[in-house]
Amino acid sequence: MTRAIPQGNRTILVMAGVAVLSLVAGLGLSQLITSPAKAEADAAPPIAGAVTVPVESRVIANDVTLRGDPSYDDPVEIRIETGEVKGQPVVTGQVPEVSSTVDAASVALEVAGRPVIVLPGALPTYRSLQAGVAGPDVLQLKAALATLGIDAGKADSDVYDAATAAGVVELYRKVGYQPPAPGKELKDALKGAQDAMRSAEDALSSAQIALKAASSGPTEVERLQADNAVRAAQRDVAAAEAAAASGDPEAPSAAGIEALREAVTVAEAQRTQVLTGMGTSAEAAAVASAQRALADAKAMHTEAKAATLTALPASEVVFLASLPRRVDNVGVKLGAIVSGPVMTVSGATLEIVASASADDAALLAVGNPGIVTVLGQDVQVTVKAIEAPGSTSSSAEPEGEGAEGSEAPAGSGSTAGQSGRHTVRFQLGDLTEEQLSTLQDGGNVRIKVPVSSTGGEVLAVPLAALTAGPGGESRIERQDAKGATELVTVETGLAAGGYVQIVSSQEPITAGDLVVVGARGAADASDAETEAAG
Repeated sequence: MTRAIPQGNRTILVMAGVAVLSLVAGLGLSQLITSPAKAEADAAPPIAGAVTVPVESRVIANDVTLRGDPSYDDPVEIRIETGEVKGQPVVTGQVPEVSSTVDAASVALEVAGRPVIVLPGALPTYRSLQAGVAGPDVLQLKAALATLGIDAGKADSDVYDAATAAGVVELYRKVGYQPPAPGKELKDALKGAQDAMRSAEDALSSAQIALKAASSGPTEVERLQADNAVRAAQRDVAAAEAAAASGDPEAPSAAGIEALREAVTVAEAQRTQVLTGMGTSAEAAAVASAQRALADAKAMHTEAKAATLTALPASEVVFLASLPRRVDNVGVKLGAIVSGPVMTVSGATLEIVASASADDAALLAVGNPGIVTVLGQDVQVTVKAIEAPGSTSSSAEPEGEGAEGSEAPAGSGSTAGQSGRHTVRFQLGDLTEEQLSTLQDGGNVRIKVPVSSTGGEVLAVPLAALTAGPGGESRIERQDAKGATELVTVETGLAAGGYVQIVSSQEPITAGDLVVVGARGAADASDAETEAAG
């Protein structure tokens, strides 16, 4: 028998069920609905932790990095003096190829069948050199010939003499050409001078013979003839006196006898003159005159002979300040008439020319080693020269560069004259054929020159790990294994490449210790300092 539930109790049970269902629904909905406060809290970033890096043991090096262009130094134009060329100055041979090399005693060009010889010297050709001329160009020629092992006479004499001419002859033989020959007029003048000198020599010889004869006295025949003349005159006087004394009607008169006595006196005087000699003044005068004539003839011969000595025509030589040289371009061809520059040459040694700021140039010195990368390989370079702004040298190189590994964008343009910028020339080390060809094709390259280094591994931290204390001292914030940090005062050294050397520290620091870097580290350090001060 089923027992009925009272109406009041049924109402209570229904209400309890509804309450339970409402509670369950509320709990379910609470898992799906987020309050604004909790949503904001969930959206906030997490509290930042310290960013740390380990203390390193490394080499720190400070570099100056530049960009430069390959270049051949000191380009110059070669011009040929053609005023003395016989006929048209036509190019007849020896035309060089671009990129070929000319050196001392090279033939740069052949004009009208004659060579244009290259010699070392800073003074340009401005006249032909021949016997008798003197000046600095003669000294330069002698010095140039000496570098080729050719004797050209006294090196300190600025006179072009026979020895110099002989040296020039040897130069032409060395380059494979006949030396310049004198013209017909000069040869005829020399022959006439030689004939005149021989005639003067003969005249002097005759005068000297006559003087010698006059100085040697009378011969025996001349003495006998003089004695006989005196005795004959005396006999005539004696015979006339004897006839007059004997009363001979044919005897000479007193006047006749006196005349005969005078004849004796004359004969005796003539004998005395013969025996003592008549003097040599006339013969001596003749000898002196003949000597003067010979001296004049010899001077004329010397002058004529000098005129025929081998000369060095201005059209057959060109002096260049430094050798060897590389031919950059040729402005003439076979059969052309020379007019203006015939070619441009530059230094035969390839170099790298870069531009540096005044600050970077101050860090460099001639002889500093560096590195340039060519075809993926490092090539050693050396600072060859540092030219201040306004230097006459020019170069094509980029504008920018920098120390501590910074690098400016590439570009080109003459920068030697720019305000505050210096031209730096680098000498290249050994290159392979491929590397040389690559550089000769042009293109900007990067040069790195170490200017300071620790020389070995030292303790180093990133620059971002440093903070400044209230007294300006440098500090780092070191973190221990539990995450706690402490400020340590340090002494720094060389800084480069984003790192700084730790020379010493207030507390011991070793490689591997963690230090705080970045803004958080600096903020934490500041907070720690504030707390320490409080």
